[in-house]
Amino acid sequence: MDLDAVRTFVAVADTGRFADAADDLDITPQAVSKRVAALENTLGVRLFTRTARGTQLTSDGQAFLPHARELLRAEERAIASVHPARRALRVDVIGRDLAPAVVLQEFHREHPNVALDVVTLFDAETAVAAVRDGTIDASFRAINRQPLPDGVHAARVYDESLYLLTGPAHPLATSQTVALTRLSGHRIRMPGNVPGTEWAAYYDDLAATFGLVIDPVGPNFGIDALLDAVAATDGATFIGDGMRLTAPAGHDLRRVTLCDPTPVYPHSLVWHVDNPHPALSALRDHLRAARLRQPATTTWTPAWA
Repeated sequence: MDLDAVRTFVAVADTGRFADAADDLDITPQAVSKRVAALENTLGVRLFTRTARGTQLTSDGQAFLPHARELLRAEERAIASVHPARRALRVDVIGRDLAPAVVLQEFHREHPNVALDVVTLFDAETAVAAVRDGTIDASFRAINRQPLPDGVHAARVYDESLYLLTGPAHPLATSQTVALTRLSGHRIRMPGNVPGTEWAAYYDDLAATFGLVIDPVGPNFGIDALLDAVAATDGATFIGDGMRLTAPAGHDLRRVTLCDPTPVYPHSLVWHVDNPHPALSALRDHLRAARLRQPATTTWTPAWA
């Protein structure tokens, strides 16, 4: 398939006019028409209909558009595989408000000339596959499955201590510190605890070891909805010490230190040994120098960590 024709199709779809697409691509409107016609001939379908205001995608054009964009992304990845310095370092984090994103921001502050493309893939399995295929350069994940694919490496870089977050009505709300064993029988709200994910594996092991109950409590409407629910009830949830947390003052949320042992969430950096991006080594050097693995005296992580 002619990728120039695909690129032209996407430009027309985005601008809605052949003339505007021609301006964007720095070619003539006639060349745009010829490329689109050639692509339609290759596919055997009409991709656009002409309207008084420009062009409109047909149903076949709408169906083809996401695949056309993916073809162009594949072209970009193919070029970047031999010219990695031409593109941003693409790094996956579990969430943009969670600790790995904060760590990545610190790296960016120290290396402002390194272009970053921050993505959020669904889970560790997806992230490891993306690292293997070169779709991303690195990922911050808890790795709960071995062995990793050939060439994919993981190094534990950040042990993030967990805290108990409660509303004022929770029975432990007035405590400064609480032994983890005292949570036995308590229900912990964790919306989005999807079975089969690495974070669900972590909290399932934590619950089984210490006798607490992880409650998915329905759909995950985000951190703000969770904080509202915790503040309005006698509920509680876990938060990491690296998480960005801004709650309304009226919520009166309490952050309780867990100890004897302190649960820590084991973040690893995942990368491919053959990845040639020049900024990847800078990121790994930064993480080694940051010495983020400084947990409390007595800690707990699952056996697989």
